[in-house]
Amino acid sequence: MLRIQNLTKTIPGGPKLLKNITFDAYEGDFIAVKGASGSGKSTLLKCLALQENWTSGKYIFNGKNVFEGGIRAKMQVKKEVAYLEEKPFLFPDKTALKNVIIGAVGQTPAWRRWTGMVRSDDYMGAMDMIEKRGLLDKAKMKARHLSGGEQQRIAIARALVHGAKVIVADEPVAGLDPHNADIVLGELKRLCKEQGIIVISVLHQGDWAERFADRILGLNGGELVLDVYGRRLTEREKNLL
Repeated sequence: MLRIQNLTKTIPGGPKLLKNITFDAYEGDFIAVKGASGSGKSTLLKCLALQENWTSGKYIFNGKNVFEGGIRAKMQVKKEVAYLEEKPFLFPDKTALKNVIIGAVGQTPAWRRWTGMVRSDDYMGAMDMIEKRGLLDKAKMKARHLSGGEQQRIAIARALVHGAKVIVADEPVAGLDPHNADIVLGELKRLCKEQGIIVISVLHQGDWAERFADRILGLNGGELVLDVYGRRLTEREKNLL
């Protein structure tokens, strides 16, 4: 469970990008974030993953106040809250398997990512996670040869192998055809229902949020203007965004 209270993000000498954002997320929640360009969607996700500093606010993660817990509490968040970019960063000349094993920035030490050193149990755990994503036949393929949807599913496998309990995804299906978008979002939905993973994803385009999310948060000008349980939005609600 995570609890966000009065999250505010201000650029020094500039505008407020986020203004007193408050919401809770519980195990198994799939939360979509919608809003126009510049509304603060990506900034919100980066703040949740501690890739951006907060100006003020309280961050409760697994019952503990992150900003009062020192470096150890922040490192725990960085390990268990995985940030998925629109185009996932994978090492293009390493195989899908090796990308899963060596992990992403924030979840594994730099020396591990660059040397690629692995143990046998790392190998088996990664292969098992890749198989669960339906990509076992792609495990030995270099990342550069994977489709966009396959790359996102490998990024999901990587996050889970390295301990993610929360996935924050920034437009994870942008640029994908409808079939592959359905596969990626269906995979995230199953993780919520079957493993209790929390997914918070920017899904502004199309009707993805209404189709897959349990809950929709709407941002406008850095403020939370909408918080409804997953359903088709009314015209009045759409006009708030």
